[in-house]
Amino acid sequence: MPTQPRLPGDTSLGWVKLRVADRERSLRFYRDVLGYQVDLPDDRTARLRPAPDRPAHFVLSELPGAIPRPQRSTGLYHTAILLPHRRELARVIRRLVDAGWPIGGAADHGVSEAIYLDDAEGNGIEIYADRPRSAWPAQGEQVAMYTDPLDIPDLLRELAADPQPWSTMPPDARIGHVHLQVSDLDRAEEFYCGILGFEVTQRSYPGALFVSAGGYHHHLGLNIWNSRRAGPPPQNATGLLAFAIVIPERPAWEAAVERVRAAGLPVEEALRDEYGIGVATRDFDLIGVELWTPAA
Repeated sequence: MPTQPRLPGDTSLGWVKLRVADRERSLRFYRDVLGYQVDLPDDRTARLRPAPDRPAHFVLSELPGAIPRPQRSTGLYHTAILLPHRRELARVIRRLVDAGWPIGGAADHGVSEAIYLDDAEGNGIEIYADRPRSAWPAQGEQVAMYTDPLDIPDLLRELAADPQPWSTMPPDARIGHVHLQVSDLDRAEEFYCGILGFEVTQRSYPGALFVSAGGYHHHLGLNIWNSRRAGPPPQNATGLLAFAIVIPERPAWEAAVERVRAAGLPVEEALRDEYGIGVATRDFDLIGVELWTPAA
């Protein structure tokens, strides 16, 4: 029986690329509300980073006249921004309330505390803070995430000793995970685990699968709640273009790229950018996936 491939434990996620219908409308959320720093490389693109010297979290590509992505389609469920401390989560809650930006939900997942909202074009956003790994609920060798109400009054008490308001995205914030709508969980597992090398961290959540590298609770969420046997969205729809996986060790990156090729999946080579060198491919649902490794 072939050995299951495994990504290095310090594998992480890079940017999330989104197609938007109106770049300036999107910037009013990411820049003006969340406090991202913005680079405008051309008149249709924006790169959003937490600080000038940090890698971009989002790349927005404007397509005027783009249509909203159908709810029943594969693609992005949400992008999750990981904050360095729960105090920052309290601050961003206060910021969103002050800005009048709707918060669609809030949850305690055992491993983390999180809020949920949509950006200006309906792309799902989670903003969360992790609990220490020693406090993560477990079931056997897997995590046992759950969804309970978030104790917001307790969270806001974090601000009593340090009431400084939210002004910019913290420099140490990062893309903690990406949650995808897929058409079939088994096929998604075949790609993300069997080919790329993530490991399953939780199977017990109804209609979903969670996978990661290095024992993190999840780098990717995969669900079929609105997308079982669904197809991809139209090419002129807003939403996810691609997301980046950063593999820090060159041999492991090369091995992952070779596994993608061996599976007969398309590989676009010779990408060079702030994450190093990379290739672009697509999973079995035609979701764009970029594999990056630092340049030598």
